This record gives sequence, C-alpha cells and structure tokens, in this order.
Amino acid sequence: MTTWATVDALREVDLPRVAELDQVLFQQEGPWTLAMFKGDLKAGHTRYFAARDLTGLVLGYAGVALLGDTAEVVTIGVDPAAQRTGAGRALLGALLYEAEGCEVFLEVRADNEPAIQLYEAEGFEQVAVRKNYYRRVGKDAVVMRRPPEAGDGS
Repeated sequence: MTTWATVDALREVDLPRVAELDQVLFQQEGPWTLAMFKGDLKAGHTRYFAARDLTGLVLGYAGVALLGDTAEVVTIGVDPAAQRTGAGRALLGALLYEAEGCEVFLEVRADNEPAIQLYEAEGFEQVAVRKNYYRRVGKDAVVMRRPPEAGDGS
C-alpha cells in the first residue's frame, strides 16, 4: 500500500500523471484526456488539488467548480495502490474548504459504496438518481448534496 504525505495545489506539470490515473480509474466511464484536464485547470472557476507521496508523485487528484453560492465536485481519483489510506478524504476536505459556505453537489456511481459512505460521512445526502448516467457501463449516478451549513459546525 502506497501512502500519501501532503495535499496541495495541482500544477500543470502534474497533468500527465493525472490523465494516466484517470485512464486507470475511469476507463469504463470515459476518462478525461490530458487536454480536458489542462482546460479545466486553467478555468477561473475551478480549483484542483493533488495528494502526493514523499517524493512528490501524485497519488490522487480532485477538483471543484465554484459557481457562486453553489459548487460541484468535478472529480476525485486516487491511485488504486493508495486507496483506503485517507487520501480521498483529505482531497475531499481540501475541496470542501475551497467551497466553504456553498451548497456542494456531486455525482457518484450508484454502485460505488465506499465513495458514497465517505460523502455521507462528510455531510452529503442523496437527493436524486440519474438513470444510466454512466452510459458506457449502464450504471446510474447518485446525485448528492451537502448544504452550506454542513461545514460550519451547526
């Protein structure tokens, strides 16, 4: 098991590794291309983070789109060798910090129980199902929402 050491801002130089991980993690669903990540990283309304090992290697990545008083988790991915080490939770924490005071939405594959449990533990609730959202694999997505007050200790 590979462990992560830090979470910091994702840089353009990290994107080839991120695109490589996305191919591994989301091959069936339709992974993003390097160009897609480059465009989104440069967008003024998005923030991306990386979980890194002690050498600086990206083990996970996450992005959030900030859209006024709402935000949307764009992606979270963790190298299979670093899953179940807290990297995903740390990345989600960075996104939620960026989106503080916002209502936050995300979609997750309906059969991804570990992710759903993580999101629920962080104050998200299931609000809808998008039938056949992941068309390539014929899977539904669960739409989840975290109210703004979920992050203020109320």
